[in-house]
Amino acid sequence: MKKIGFLSFGHWSNAHGSATRSASDVLLQSIDLAVAAEELGADGAYYRVHHFAQQLASPFPLLAAVGARTRTIEIGTGVIDMRYENPFYMTENAGAADLIAGGRLQLGISRGSPEQVIKGWRYFGYAPAAGENDADMGRRHSELFLRLLQGEGFAKPNPQPMFPNPPGLLRLEPHAEGLRERIWWGSASNATAIWAAQMGMNLQSSTLKADESGEPFHVQQAKQIRAYREAWAEAGHTRTPRVSVSRSIFALTDDRDRAYFGRDGGGDQIGVIDNMRAVFGRSYAAEPERLIEQLRADEAIAEADTLLLTVPNQLGVDYNAHMLENILRHVAPALGWR
Repeated sequence: MKKIGFLSFGHWSNAHGSATRSASDVLLQSIDLAVAAEELGADGAYYRVHHFAQQLASPFPLLAAVGARTRTIEIGTGVIDMRYENPFYMTENAGAADLIAGGRLQLGISRGSPEQVIKGWRYFGYAPAAGENDADMGRRHSELFLRLLQGEGFAKPNPQPMFPNPPGLLRLEPHAEGLRERIWWGSASNATAIWAAQMGMNLQSSTLKADESGEPFHVQQAKQIRAYREAWAEAGHTRTPRVSVSRSIFALTDDRDRAYFGRDGGGDQIGVIDNMRAVFGRSYAAEPERLIEQLRADEAIAEADTLLLTVPNQLGVDYNAHMLENILRHVAPALGWR
């Protein structure tokens, strides 16, 4: 069994054929797709976060709205760039959204991805400390966020407060019990996956990976996942961690599918991103029977307990629901995912 959800980048544009022509379109359709996915029996609704772009950016209003409209589906991010975040304010926002959703948030956080602007985090008021780079700053923000989520008091109360205080040091409110165990780290390398395990975070293995061995993407990703689990065991954590991978997978069942994705597929791609040689995983697009055989050979999907299907959100809610249903109905059962 695997949990299967969708991951939306939340693009909007005036391009011909786009069903999302404004930020309003994307936000409202993001909620509607989560409702549709829940009705189909999918397990998760996840959203990317990118600043200074015509894409989803501020996640917590959206997560709260999805939480209010749904009842069972997990609601998450993949990922929040922690270079841009105030961990204190983020703890309050995350706590409120998780309580609205009834404890269903699964927050993916990370150092972040290449940006639309140069050093965009500086416009948000952040800068690396002496001796840090921006990745160090993102991890520092993350470690503070994890501590705050534990809900321990740390702030000395005013002796003459406006409202009565409970005894002892005060914590941030509202506190969402259990959210600390539902934080994921988006990792593109073996080293950061091991660090995530040491920190007690679940793992979101990225849609790209540092090319550390020259092997196919899915093989390197599977090795990353195994290294993460070994580090988790060595750290002595008592709970079982979760691991997700993301894939673009399209089952071709009608003329629309073939028109949109009939020429997709192919192999891995190699590129340079943030001065790092990276391998980008392939897309899968085929008739269900052939698709099943292709996916059976993907080692990283086999290692993960959660699969996030990247969706072409600009094609609209109805088509994306159809795409999810194709996987849930025609592919997942044959692979033992359902």
